[in-house]
Amino acid sequence: MTFNREHKIRTAVIGVGYLGRFHAQKYASLPGSELVAVVDINPTVAHRIAGEYGALALADYRDLLGKVDAVSIVVPTQFHYGVAKECLSQGIHVLLEKPMTATLAEADELIALAKDYNLVLQVGHLERFNSATLALQKFLSMPRFIESHRLAPFSLRGTDVSVMLDLMIHDIDIILSIVNSSVREIHANGASVLTNDIDIANARIQFANDCVANVTASRVSMKAQRKMRIFQQDAYISIDFQDKILSIYRKGTKEMFPSIPEITHEESRFGQSDAIKAEIEAFLRAVREGTQPPVSGEEGRRALAIALQISGMLSR
Repeated sequence: MTFNREHKIRTAVIGVGYLGRFHAQKYASLPGSELVAVVDINPTVAHRIAGEYGALALADYRDLLGKVDAVSIVVPTQFHYGVAKECLSQGIHVLLEKPMTATLAEADELIALAKDYNLVLQVGHLERFNSATLALQKFLSMPRFIESHRLAPFSLRGTDVSVMLDLMIHDIDIILSIVNSSVREIHANGASVLTNDIDIANARIQFANDCVANVTASRVSMKAQRKMRIFQQDAYISIDFQDKILSIYRKGTKEMFPSIPEITHEESRFGQSDAIKAEIEAFLRAVREGTQPPVSGEEGRRALAIALQISGMLSR
């Protein structure tokens, strides 16, 4: 089903904790959306968020069925599959937070369901909508070496999964989207520090086209950092996702030393942007037009597969 421009898409958010409440805010503010309801197992939270936006407060997502066209699912990872399966089975378009599911079999089933019912299944890899990430695309040619660091102070939020599925998967998703090649080999190391799962990890991902990505993620660092460095034949590109700074270094026409070219530098700084709003706008656009979303179920599954492979290597 597609929607004309005058038709508001009936929306809801399932899970309105820290992140879900921002989803509710965006759906309520966008002109093409009618926020019908918010759902949370904590009735106090549900009523508070619903009251802010004039929506219905529900404790059971099943009460949404038949009342909405599209939902964001922002519940703990172990519940992603069950909630998304029921929504898709009832003809509801789904924006599913990352990691999309706990297993690849679950991801495959959701992808198949979305195809069978001709529904949008978008995975919430929010960093794709960072303004610096969006600006990066026009500078990419053929990356040869990529290094990323995603470091964060410890927080209880997200500890239902390993650091690979909590943080590293963001960079895995971006790297897979810019390296047009299959993965040939992975080496990984990691350690548990504050939880019973892996809290800090490093993975070296070798692609079939010989590009190498060295990916580090930590949720036990003193300071937050979200940076990626990309080396290719014509440029060195540095992207700071946190401060939204994109730096491009290239060989100049002059010499810095005999036979060594000078290095030119250009830097772009992006002001405050709203990645969640951009993500939800893209989701609603795909629903309205019946098109493929920017981060499809297949792309979410691809990032999940690598993150799970690394997790499996470190849990032996």
